[in-house]
Amino acid sequence: MSSRRVWLFDLDNTLHDANPYIFPAISRAMGEYVAQKVGVGETAARELRDHYWRCYGATLTGLIRHHGVNPHHFLAETHNFLPELPRLLVHERALRHMLKRLPGRKIIFSNAPQRYVEAVLALIGIRQQIDSIWTIERLGFIPKPHLTAFRRLLHRERLDPRRCILVEDTAANLRAAKQLGMKTVLVSPTAQAPTYVDVLIKSVLELSRLGLTK
Repeated sequence: MSSRRVWLFDLDNTLHDANPYIFPAISRAMGEYVAQKVGVGETAARELRDHYWRCYGATLTGLIRHHGVNPHHFLAETHNFLPELPRLLVHERALRHMLKRLPGRKIIFSNAPQRYVEAVLALIGIRQQIDSIWTIERLGFIPKPHLTAFRRLLHRERLDPRRCILVEDTAANLRAAKQLGMKTVLVSPTAQAPTYVDVLIKSVLELSRLGLTK
């Protein structure tokens, strides 16, 4: 059975720590973008951005639906810090070794844009361990936790959801995965997890301690 596993990995705050530098950079850029496009002040832009994230799972979805924003332009402008990425990235050096030992296919399943995801994977040094990459562009700009995003990936990759394990830091995405029959792993410092979470770990490296690398 282990050889038939399919691992679906989120990227930010799952395979690396985006909180110290990357998320603040994205947050600033998104705030400026929303303020400029919608024509509101900094506080209103932040509130609108958070509102769309809660409603749709991604700020971009709200901007497309309600303001006619070009998604490619939005992604380019809000991730224009890629030249600085090497000094912003925080990750565990042991990750590459752990992924090498993890049996089964490994797929990145992220709401982030393709160029950013590819850059992060290359800098971490795990691109060769990844069999397929699904980003917001490939998902047709329909983000997790929408079931449409999950079903698109499952259909294109010809996967049985019962073979899949989603490793994520966002509980709402795991709830959607559980609805489809996937196993769920929450990466979080929290002491408790919702009932739809099968395994709670504080670091993705703990997968190796669960006997899943055998």
